[in-house]
Amino acid sequence: MSAFPPRRKPPRVGDAPLFRRALIGVVLLLVALVIVAPLVIIGVEAFAKGWAVYRDTIVHPDTLHAVMLTVLAALIAVPINTAFGIAAAWAITKFDFRLKRFLLVVIEIPFSVSPIVAGVAYLFVYGLQGILGPLLDAYDIKILFAIPGIIIASMFVTAPFVARELIPLMQAQGRDLEEAATSLGASGFRTFLSVTLPNVKWALLYGVILCNARVMGEFGAVSVVSGNIRGQTNTLPLHIELLYHDYQTTGAFAAASILALIAVFTIIAKVALERQGAGRVRKTANPAEKTS
Repeated sequence: MSAFPPRRKPPRVGDAPLFRRALIGVVLLLVALVIVAPLVIIGVEAFAKGWAVYRDTIVHPDTLHAVMLTVLAALIAVPINTAFGIAAAWAITKFDFRLKRFLLVVIEIPFSVSPIVAGVAYLFVYGLQGILGPLLDAYDIKILFAIPGIIIASMFVTAPFVARELIPLMQAQGRDLEEAATSLGASGFRTFLSVTLPNVKWALLYGVILCNARVMGEFGAVSVVSGNIRGQTNTLPLHIELLYHDYQTTGAFAAASILALIAVFTIIAKVALERQGAGRVRKTANPAEKTS
């Protein structure tokens, strides 16, 4: 029997009940004030004057046009950025080339540059006084203050989302499976569909969802290149600002409720994908679960 009493482990900071409760309380308070309260206010103010006013605002031609233009931008920008993200992630993680680090830096640019700055930059590229402005004007091609400018600006701000989700995962998976498939005679496209895609599909879907949500809510860059023409180049976020400046507060909140619903569905889809991905990882780590 030992003559010395057993040594006690020093208590950790997180084990203190007071500290733990205070930390949880601060987090819940911030969530309530910063996230929950604005969403509740949107719902309350949207229906402040009744269902009829809410319905009339939603079915108003300008609101419907803003919704359709926002959806159109998403339908074009998201698939293009998805293809770009897949190609960029494949090139960076599966091949070695001199400009790899430069490509990684370029992909991060939309995250570090303000969307408004990007919109102003497009003015100096595609505007009448810009680099390509005279050439575009000579062929009567209109980029700015039209739908193409909105799509280009949306593509810029959402370009990194898919690539950012795929690159870390594909780096962790390595190249062994792709090299084995190639050595067996599979083409690059076949290797991607049969080997790479099944292993990154949840991250890919997650990136697509985030990209779509970002397109739907983009304001800064689009506000510069669209011209804010009512009923023509106003996306839904721009239309909300226009209603608010016209002192149509209830209408602004009614239109904002659409974006709030999109945000809620995005969160639900995000949680569902995270659960699917986590379940797949657990089954891969514990093969016995497959047979149980």
